[in-house]
Amino acid sequence: MTLRPCSLLAAAAAAAAVLVLAGASAPVSAQMTVFDPTNYAQNVMTAARELMQVQHEITSLQNQAQMLINQAHNLATLPTSVLNLLQQDLTRTQQLLAEAQHITYNTGQINLAFQTQYGTTSLSTTDQQLVARAQARWQTSLGAFQDSLNVQAGAVGNITNAQTQMSSLVSASQGATGALQATQASNQLLALIAKELADLIAVQAAQGRAESLSAADKATAPADAQVLFSQFMAPGTYTPASVAMFH
Repeated sequence: MTLRPCSLLAAAAAAAAVLVLAGASAPVSAQMTVFDPTNYAQNVMTAARELMQVQHEITSLQNQAQMLINQAHNLATLPTSVLNLLQQDLTRTQQLLAEAQHITYNTGQINLAFQTQYGTTSLSTTDQQLVARAQARWQTSLGAFQDSLNVQAGAVGNITNAQTQMSSLVSASQGATGALQATQASNQLLALIAKELADLIAVQAAQGRAESLSAADKATAPADAQVLFSQFMAPGTYTPASVAMFH
């Protein structure tokens, strides 16, 4: 059984005291012996104190070693990463937005289209031009609704990936061995949420684009009809023509 430092020191002190008393009570003739009880007791006390110091140092080294082990756990990086998968999902969503037909998400192209297809017309505009404008607006609106559906389909397809990624990150977070791994897992979960928000924004943008173009078409049609009616009512300016509204 290993004695504690305090017990060891007490035992050494008791032994030293016994030796000193034994030496003091010994006959005069025995005091000439080579063995010095007092000196021996002092040596025992010194050895006991040195042993206590060694044990204190061993305990300190053990504490330092445990501290280094804990620091290593806290500095260990998370083995799981879904950042590349998140970026791939975002790239697919961006590609769907970039495939917008007719009028894309570009302010210059939008302004130009509204000048040519949705702007005001003059009485000099021919009926063929009016019909061409209306047909272009109809095709733009139809394409915008198709684009919106494609973006929605892409966002729905990303839901399955998000479920897999979330499950992987939650498992990694629960099994984290240190603060760094837990923090990295939390950061990736936040990145996953940001990606989901980006998909939602993309869906809303595509749907809003389709609704805006449809509303612009409806707002422009009466103006074109008014020009066409004015041409019809003006004497000698209207020439009936055979046109195909939609192909």
